[in-house]
Amino acid sequence: MRESVKTLGQMQGLFQSRNDFERMDPNAIMYRVQWISPVPEGTEGGLFWGTTVIEPGRVGDEYFMTHGHFHANRERAEYYVCSEGKGMLIMMDTAGRTWGEWMTPGSIHYVPGNVAHRVANSGETELKITACWPSDAGHDYAAIRQQGFGARLLARNGEAVLVPTP
Repeated sequence: MRESVKTLGQMQGLFQSRNDFERMDPNAIMYRVQWISPVPEGTEGGLFWGTTVIEPGRVGDEYFMTHGHFHANRERAEYYVCSEGKGMLIMMDTAGRTWGEWMTPGSIHYVPGNVAHRVANSGETELKITACWPSDAGHDYAAIRQQGFGARLLARNGEAVLVPTP
């Protein structure tokens, strides 16, 4: 079993409100990922399986979220299953068109190839999801750092709303 922990400080530059971000604890845990890799990364035909737990919270009006990524091997797809909590799977194609799917316990989500994806926790408790992805998919985080996502999940009048990014 492998594990990765992402802190707020590691998410610098990804949230809309820099002022709100700078007032928060950079050591606060945003999310944790645990996964098994029964074959070496890059093995064609292999699968990885993992869980992600996203903490509840917001930076200003923007909900805590995962970093988001395209797959390095852009044609590779992925599945998500929500087991606890409430949130949104936010997806963006290579043209920047962005959409979301609500995640609730038992919901299953397919992320096609050539689609960037991230998950935001819009609830008051941890959001727990399970994922399955090809072992040769890889992760391209740099593209998201450069171009961002076409929309953000924001709190508006007590509701979570997917708002286009200017």
